[in-house]
Amino acid sequence: MPDPRPAAARLPRGAGVVARGMAPDFLESLARQRRRRGPLLLGGNPRQALALQAGLHWPDRATGAGFAAFRLARRAGAPGALLSMAAHGPAGLRRARRQKADLIFLSPLFPTPSHPGAPSLGPFRWAAQARRAGRPVAALGGILATNAARVPPPCCGLAAITALA
Repeated sequence: MPDPRPAAARLPRGAGVVARGMAPDFLESLARQRRRRGPLLLGGNPRQALALQAGLHWPDRATGAGFAAFRLARRAGAPGALLSMAAHGPAGLRRARRQKADLIFLSPLFPTPSHPGAPSLGPFRWAAQARRAGRPVAALGGILATNAARVPPPCCGLAAITALA
């Protein structure tokens, strides 16, 4: 979404927002909005997350500058320093468990237009992997109002892009 603020404003209180690749002025405005309504996690930008007192969403196979500094600040009690991590299979889940992520986005549960042709896990494989995660797991990938009831336990939340656009 070019500007997720309107969609974020429609979310229920407590719902979080993951923002990636946004212009700084949008991020500052979104951070102010989310402080009143729910957490904000910035995708792959640890320094900016700390500056905005936001959380960090870390991609599955990412490496990069600033992650260690974010983890240190998090341990020291930095405000808003939640950590979510993406996982696309068992290796990503193990990595997220080692990093003590607050939340893991396991994906894709269903086929998704954001990754056309990518294989999806499906409810049975998704559930089997989520049970072994050792951390709270949210479902991501192709989730719409028409299939949300098929999201299996132990899902602790739903993540969506297309459904909110």
